[in-house]
Amino acid sequence: MLATAKKTTLIERFRTHDTDTGSPEVQIAILSARIAELTEHFKMHKKDHASRRGLLMLVSKRRRLLDYLKTHDSDRYRDVIGKLGIRK
Repeated sequence: MLATAKKTTLIERFRTHDTDTGSPEVQIAILSARIAELTEHFKMHKKDHASRRGLLMLVSKRRRLLDYLKTHDSDRYRDVIGKLGIRK
């Protein structure tokens, strides 16, 4: 799980307005941070298959959110993948 301070900084960086906490950009940023943490976890714990399933679900959810953003607003999509460094 993400630390509260880290999650708050992600929300502040990716929000679209002052009270925004659930826009696709924020959700994608939070999912990307969780994916990065789990990826580091698997470098030490190679046989943790239960958590690997959770990682695959997070990646799928992020992919769906990115597809939604790409269909509805391609400028915001390009901005998010640029900020996060996600290739696609």
